Amino acid sequence: MPHRTFLCRIIFCAIFSISIINVFTGASSPSFFLRYSKPAAHLQHDVVCPPSELADDVLVVLRTGATESQQKVPVHFKTTLRCVPHFVILSDLDEEIEGHAVHDVLGGDGDVTEKRRSEHEDFKLYHQLQKHGRQSIDSQKIIMAESGSSKGDYLNTGNEGWKLDKWKFLPMVDRAFQEMPNAKWFVFFEADTFLGWNNLLEYLANFDASKPYYIGKHLYINDIEFGYGGAGFVLSNPAMRKVIEQRSTNIRDYEDFTASHWVGDCALGKVLEDAKVPLHRAFPHFQADSPATMDPATTKIDRNAWCFPVITYHHVSPSEISELWHFEQEWYKRHDILLRHRDVFREFVHRKTGTDVANWDNMSADKEYNAHDHGSLSNPLESNAWKSFKHCHVVCESNKDCVQFAYRPGSCSINTSFRLGYARPTERIQSGWMTDRVDDLFLRLEAKCGIRDWFSPAEGSHIHDQKRRRR
Repeated sequence: MPHRTFLCRIIFCAIFSISIINVFTGASSPSFFLRYSKPAAHLQHDVVCPPSELADDVLVVLRTGATESQQKVPVHFKTTLRCVPHFVILSDLDEEIEGHAVHDVLGGDGDVTEKRRSEHEDFKLYHQLQKHGRQSIDSQKIIMAESGSSKGDYLNTGNEGWKLDKWKFLPMVDRAFQEMPNAKWFVFFEADTFLGWNNLLEYLANFDASKPYYIGKHLYINDIEFGYGGAGFVLSNPAMRKVIEQRSTNIRDYEDFTASHWVGDCALGKVLEDAKVPLHRAFPHFQADSPATMDPATTKIDRNAWCFPVITYHHVSPSEISELWHFEQEWYKRHDILLRHRDVFREFVHRKTGTDVANWDNMSADKEYNAHDHGSLSNPLESNAWKSFKHCHVVCESNKDCVQFAYRPGSCSINTSFRLGYARPTERIQSGWMTDRVDDLFLRLEAKCGIRDWFSPAEGSHIHDQKRRRR
């Protein structure tokens, strides 16, 4: 009995000591106080990889094109794909990038029909690529993340690479299935999309892979609901089989549909609708925006983004993907809890803001003040707002709803919602945030959070069967 008492005292002292160290060093709380736990991640060559058994049952498909692949794909080998056991890169040109094969998904058996390729004007670039290779695309403008996010994807439809891209969606399902027919899940994403591998595996564990699932960020064109390709989407093995079967008996009809629509993700949505596989809406886990352009208070289909785990961000440049991946890596080295949008905003985005940031555009656009249109306003704060950065700050401060502002010589813009925006090294623009109001905004968003992790059919079944930890 004395020995047992002595042993209990040792254990108690050890736990108490660790708790004291955590308090004074800022280390993570003891795991039993955390909201959600999982087995410790594997550390491979200083890279944190999730220990999920599901990883070997997932094929990740990166869709790209020759007009962008050399600029946008390489970063993924060093970041988002580092822990992925099985992936394939599909494009419009057979080539090799940093030792990885890139496959043409338009020209083989089961791909776009030869008649369509030879006759449709969208394949002009494709024929040039097959005949002359990369030297035929020097004149093609690369649509990088910032131009895409500010203008909107569908304003780039005149680009030859964009016209060709829509034809990849249907044949890439067949090609991906041929690559790994026994995979339980097929994950499709784009070269300017950040993919959080750890959270993806945790999310998919809530679904029954033996059922036909089509998972993605919802979007509509006319009456067709589909998973937005830029945000990434997922198909279970049974759903893949249904797409392949449905398309194989109606190839001409679906190629006609693709020809008459802007984007291929809509054509895929049409095939899945006809195959009776509805879209499971994956917002807010799958995002159509980047952390630089996303409003952290955004809400869709009665779901807020702030509280929930992040799986994808779209319209991110290679440098942003690298930054996000390193942030995610550091997060999982310090925590054994899911990475959420709120963590990205509080610890990754917020540190880039301030009261006066030079050569930075925070995308303030709710209201603009300039000398020509507003110089004679009766309110002196508004009539003078265009004169200087200080005047611009004052007019934002006077508006209780204003959280940020931006000043260019002769123009002041204010905003009532938060945005990070982008550095503009060569432009005369200054941005500022009302930091106390931003902090208040983040606190209000935090107050809305409960204990739910995922929006999925079996939400909670995978998680609640384990010991729950509170955050």
